[in-house]
Amino acid sequence: MNWLLVTPRAEIPIATDGGDVTAIVLAHGAGSHMEHRTMLWLSGLLREADAGVVRFNFAYRALGKPMPDRMPVLMETYRAVIADVRARLSPQRLIIGGHSMGGRVASMIAAEGDAPDGLLLFGYPLHPPGKFDKLRDAHLPLIKCPVLQFSGTRDEFCRRDLMEAVPVGENYKVVWVDGADHSYSISKASGKTKKDVESDLATAISHWCLKKKQQ
Repeated sequence: MNWLLVTPRAEIPIATDGGDVTAIVLAHGAGSHMEHRTMLWLSGLLREADAGVVRFNFAYRALGKPMPDRMPVLMETYRAVIADVRARLSPQRLIIGGHSMGGRVASMIAAEGDAPDGLLLFGYPLHPPGKFDKLRDAHLPLIKCPVLQFSGTRDEFCRRDLMEAVPVGENYKVVWVDGADHSYSISKASGKTKKDVESDLATAISHWCLKKKQQ
């Protein structure tokens, strides 16, 4: 099911695959879009967990602009998508999240008190590459809903020791993917393949989604 969400800034394309029980809104990264191979790969993993997936383009991408809007505008668009998904699909559970910047936007929304049933973060950009003093962590301890975050041990946007020092709550779980970078490409030295990573992520997502369903 595909449709256009008309907003004051742009017509936002939305694509869905299932989602009458659990719908996961998955937002793209800064240099990406809803049809990017990483987005489609992540969407496939979520479908394996029997969740419906909702993908969309932020307004700047819908308008063909290369640079992201400022955070308030990104959040405004994401909130409009959430409201539209609730109205059109009426899922029993709604989880928000995304890859990189898309996940950061979702986390900001969750931290401000909007209450999704869960937050799913792929490659959370804790800091710009090499700029370890510019952490994007102040809002993370404010998030009350359950969180599942996947970060690669080679992710230049998320140094492990810095992430593990963030004082998040017990509902916030970080899964470290050995040898993976920001887009989950795997180093040969890890001894793993992309298929191994797919299996590990799909299993963790399935268990997490099942836990949400039982709650």
